[in-house]
Amino acid sequence: MSPRSNDDAQERNLVDEAAAPAETATPAEAAGAAETAGAAETAGAAETAGTVGTAGTAGTDLPVPGERRGSARSRVPRLAACAVALAVAMTAGAVVLGDRAGDDTGTVSSAPGLDPELLAGGSLASGISALQSHLKAQPKDSGGWATLGMAYVEQARTNGDPSRYPQAQRALERSLKLTPDNDPALAGRAALAAARHEFPEALAYAEKALDENAFNERALSVRIDALVELGRYKEAAKAADEADSRRPGVPVFTRYAYVRELRGDIATARRVLKQALSGATAPGDIAYVAGSLGQLSWREGEYAAALKYYERALRADGTYLPALEGRARAQAANGDRAAAIRGMEEVVARFPLPGPLVVLGELYEARDGEQDPAKARDQYALVDAWTSLARAHGVNADLDTALAAADHGDPKAALRAARAEWERRHTVHTADALAWALHVNGRDDEALSYARRATATGYRDATFLYHRGMIERATGHEKEARAGLSSALALNPGFSPVGAKQAKKALTALGGAR
Repeated sequence: MSPRSNDDAQERNLVDEAAAPAETATPAEAAGAAETAGAAETAGAAETAGTVGTAGTAGTDLPVPGERRGSARSRVPRLAACAVALAVAMTAGAVVLGDRAGDDTGTVSSAPGLDPELLAGGSLASGISALQSHLKAQPKDSGGWATLGMAYVEQARTNGDPSRYPQAQRALERSLKLTPDNDPALAGRAALAAARHEFPEALAYAEKALDENAFNERALSVRIDALVELGRYKEAAKAADEADSRRPGVPVFTRYAYVRELRGDIATARRVLKQALSGATAPGDIAYVAGSLGQLSWREGEYAAALKYYERALRADGTYLPALEGRARAQAANGDRAAAIRGMEEVVARFPLPGPLVVLGELYEARDGEQDPAKARDQYALVDAWTSLARAHGVNADLDTALAAADHGDPKAALRAARAEWERRHTVHTADALAWALHVNGRDDEALSYARRATATGYRDATFLYHRGMIERATGHEKEARAGLSSALALNPGFSPVGAKQAKKALTALGGAR
């Protein structure tokens, strides 16, 4: 066989590998990883002085919902069952590319910047199947490999399946080997790094892609994302303005709106998103922008508007995860707990991600039926299993870990995770998470400056205000605590099934809103 023929054979083998199901941790491995972490927590590993922490929704003066009790051994059967459920859900969620070409699940949004050939049919699975067939016939098509790699990133994002990320990396590396420094593959590497929460790397790849092509839409978008997630908000605003001047469209409009929202400019954010929605035609774009408007409305406590936007998103794409999750949150906030639980159960059955798992657990806690405490604990245990699987596939899950553990796990684990995340990036979200983890560990004097930093940009989030109010109460700043807790409940009275109840209780103890 000639060297050229051998190279072609290797590239075709890579296509076959890409078409195979992604490797995921077995249920036993996931349970073992979660149980190992649980044993360490039970042993009570000492937290070193000066550590920092993360978010949640319970104060130290109240019991931590879902706190794990008993020996590590007693948790084995429950964790094993949860890990099996997670593995089954993720296997179902991960479309076996090439085997479901006729499946119309996973409507593609152009918001992340996917290529036109994938958008044409509206189906991610069928688009990837076509790409695989093409690459078997033309294995040296670097553009095809770049598109396949980005499609894997999109599939992992929409299905909550981090096992696709290694496959995405291999496809993008193949593209760059065939055509070094091609901007689609560089932009794909940027998107992959951002999906794995490796934001400095995402920014570096985005800049490299823009050096090759200053109008690459994906690179322009990921550069904004990376700057936002690194807490470099002024630079993110400048990058959003630059992207708007070069490639105006849905991907840039939605990011432009979020940068403005982070600064408290809700009116501009809403106007830009409505403009984007009015011009959106692809089902994925409609779902993405309507979902963003739903999230904005929910954060502002406008539940009827939020539900309207989520329904519009789901008419465009009935599988769109943020809209399914957002609708359930809005239903809960609007008083329809039964519908919220049904909706969130549907979400976690297909997409067992930390955010929905925690919300469903809190909804069970709020309902407080005979079996609900055990059901809630199972959701929180699944977060541990998801974290183990995510880390096994190169995803930095420290923020997710900290947010869940602060309220529904080990406060010291939350503190360790939050400290690690704060060392990587300083954002309003990591500041809030750090403040809350310090609070649940009884370190309120240290927490206060971080809680105030989280709300300093003008970003309007009821959870941030609640956390700050509880910390101010714990540090003796009662006037400020009343103001913060009152603001949280006025802005979004249903921000959390558990947190909102605790905010009301704390405000009553302070003498009520003033």
